[in-house]
Amino acid sequence: MRFGMLHLFENPIEKTEHEIIHEQMELMRAAEDLGFDSVWPAEHHFTEYGYCASPALSLAAIACETKRIRLGTGIVVLPLNHPLRIAEDYAFLDQLSNGRVDLGIGRGYQPSEFSRYGVDQTTTREQFRESIEVIQQAWTKERVDYQGEHFNFRDVPVRPKPHQDSVPIWMAALSQETFEIAGNYGFNLLYGSVFGLSREAAIQRRKDYFRGLANAGHSLEGRSAGCLMMVYVAETMEQARDEFREAVIWYYRTIAKYVAPKQGDEPIKTYEMYTSFRDLASAVSWEALMEREAVVCGEPDYVAEKLEELQQVYGFTDLLCWTRLGGLDHRKVLKSMELMRDKVIPKLRDSQPPPIPEF
Repeated sequence: MRFGMLHLFENPIEKTEHEIIHEQMELMRAAEDLGFDSVWPAEHHFTEYGYCASPALSLAAIACETKRIRLGTGIVVLPLNHPLRIAEDYAFLDQLSNGRVDLGIGRGYQPSEFSRYGVDQTTTREQFRESIEVIQQAWTKERVDYQGEHFNFRDVPVRPKPHQDSVPIWMAALSQETFEIAGNYGFNLLYGSVFGLSREAAIQRRKDYFRGLANAGHSLEGRSAGCLMMVYVAETMEQARDEFREAVIWYYRTIAKYVAPKQGDEPIKTYEMYTSFRDLASAVSWEALMEREAVVCGEPDYVAEKLEELQQVYGFTDLLCWTRLGGLDHRKVLKSMELMRDKVIPKLRDSQPPPIPEF
């Protein structure tokens, strides 16, 4: 099992923007020394939910201060970005970091982000597909020629090319359809119990992904899957849950405000499932979240055992730990990461996901 850290750059307790940014950057720098394999800043706009408008900027700074850790994006919202610019920025970052980029991509979901950028959210599925095709051309061909509904280019030279022969692309998936689409593309997976993916659904979605790979003629072997989970470790169960509870509830109450149109408004086409998540997030209790396994929180032995158990259900190769959220004290986050390094990661480093399922 590999271990990453998600970074949201959220600000629930009215710290200064300078404090928020520098604390998150310190956590990303510390991740390398604390035994983690990757960091994943998330793109968000306009609200206290997240201040990182451009993951490439934060990752460029981290690239210059680290040697080993992988630099992931969790995620880049492709419909809010021009695909040629994404191709340029992340190829540059890949050269700067000597080939450490993992490009996580998705369609996004927050209506206010799309409306404020003037993007029609009902067209993002087609924009997303075209953006992928443009980026892949830009990274593999001398010049880009593309004619689509949203993008049209002719004879565009894109430089630089990435340092890696093939930059790993990780696609965020939530529905049955998006898991299968990720397989069709041959991409790695990003998903999470955070968004209400149950054990039963995770087992089925994993089959959908491998079916998508097979149908498109891709190899089923050697696939990577990153699962986002809220993870917090303290010396005792009681301490961990007392310290993490408020931060987790802040996340769910906050995402309920932004994840979908307000109650009573029409769901957005192709984003209908976010309406049910909004309703869940606005009222879910701490106890229900623990029961649903959206949160893994406790003393080191418990966390290690629970993560090993969940890997066999969710099938992930990479655990993306979401520990800094809801204004949780910076020192407590670092302490949790230290406990992960000393008492959790060593027990799980050799742990593998279950075999490829029959589909």
